[in-house]
Amino acid sequence: MADVTRQAVEQIVEALGGKDNISSATHCVTRLRLVLHDDEKVDQEKLESLNLVRGSFSTAGQFQVIIGQGTVEKVYAELLPITGLGEASKDETKQAAQEKQNWLQRGVKMLADIFIPILPAIVTAGLLLGLNNLLVGEGIFFDNQSIIDVYPQWADLADIINLIANAAFTFLPALIGWSAVQRFGGSPLLGIVLGLILVHPDLLNAWAYGDAAEAGEIPVWNLFGLEIEQVGYQGQVLPVLIASFVLAKIENFMKRITPDAIEMLVVAPVALLVTGFLSFILIGPVMFTVGNGITDFFVMMFENFSALGGLLYGLLYAPLVVTGLHHTFLAVDLQLVGSDAIDGTFLWPILALSNIAQGSAAFAIMMATRSENMKGLSFTSGISAWLGVTEPAMFGVNLRYKFPFVCAVIGSAIAATYVSLNNVLAGSIGVGGVPGIFSILPEDWIPFLIGMVIVIIVPFVLTYGYAKLKKQDV
Repeated sequence: MADVTRQAVEQIVEALGGKDNISSATHCVTRLRLVLHDDEKVDQEKLESLNLVRGSFSTAGQFQVIIGQGTVEKVYAELLPITGLGEASKDETKQAAQEKQNWLQRGVKMLADIFIPILPAIVTAGLLLGLNNLLVGEGIFFDNQSIIDVYPQWADLADIINLIANAAFTFLPALIGWSAVQRFGGSPLLGIVLGLILVHPDLLNAWAYGDAAEAGEIPVWNLFGLEIEQVGYQGQVLPVLIASFVLAKIENFMKRITPDAIEMLVVAPVALLVTGFLSFILIGPVMFTVGNGITDFFVMMFENFSALGGLLYGLLYAPLVVTGLHHTFLAVDLQLVGSDAIDGTFLWPILALSNIAQGSAAFAIMMATRSENMKGLSFTSGISAWLGVTEPAMFGVNLRYKFPFVCAVIGSAIAATYVSLNNVLAGSIGVGGVPGIFSILPEDWIPFLIGMVIVIIVPFVLTYGYAKLKKQDV
């Protein structure tokens, strides 16, 4: 990577249409996140030819320039005095970007803002559940036996690991409540309390609802003649999302009409009390039905049309990442993981395979290119994709030449069809890419490994073969 000099950053600004075209700027771990007055003024070919730039793309109202970890902070530090911009927070840049978004983009962005902050907890839980799977899965190391069957003294260790890993999923509504209420402008602490209310141990566990309903043993409250089911919402996503929105709006309304002297005594109690009643009387039952309907739809699709479902999701997942729409499926994955209808999610394994496919295509470019700079970029971005972060490979390499992206999608679709036909399930959401195997149920490891072989070989062979046969200049 080239040195970060003022002149090098000035070239980036010039390719972006000049300093007057930049409205707001911030950065994340690897990318500059910019809001531009006019995206059409960007000379993308010139921009991506610069040594500091690994790729660029526009999404959700932001123009993002991939620089690389560590280097992006130095580029940003030079960018501010060149453009005359003040240091903007991520929230300010997001707000500026939202003004350029349509209703669909704003909806997807809202889901991303809610779920991305809790992903570290979910991914950590997924990795720990993978470790637990190694200990309790039968047939992995011993015929028809697990490690704890052969070594019973390890059973309590596995039990503790399982408890620690399951906490994030057991109290998922609390995590979502914290993030969602914060996103909707309320107090995050009240969001946590709301989530905990919805999974209170005195309520009937949501996973026992089906058996209790069949036996006619669902406990109820009698509220002035109105019977309200005492049901928790473990593993549910939609009830706490809607309840969080209501809580934030009530809290903000109460703050506006309540004198400062009694705000602490009035605002939070009223907001929680009203939202709690609405959650158990209306929001919870309605959203519980809607959430189960969504789950049943996807389960029906993959049970009756598994090949078609896998093929379509395998084809569409990478393009969805380009548009940002893939964030909507995180809620579906969490709903599937929390459902008692199946043992896990059939969508997440396809995500993991899609990440590997993008990395394989990048490795093929590394072998085919004559550019030393592109060799280095392809190698590092390929490794990143295999470890679950696809943006450098996808935007910095594959979409730059287009055909590697298409080849990766083809490989992903083939592998997705195969694993769907074999009913491969992930028991949790973990790290995408190669480490994703630890989130797969142990009995599904073999077909998932075959899927991994497909997404390693097919995209690589297709990309390398096309580059050589068509004599593509890479």
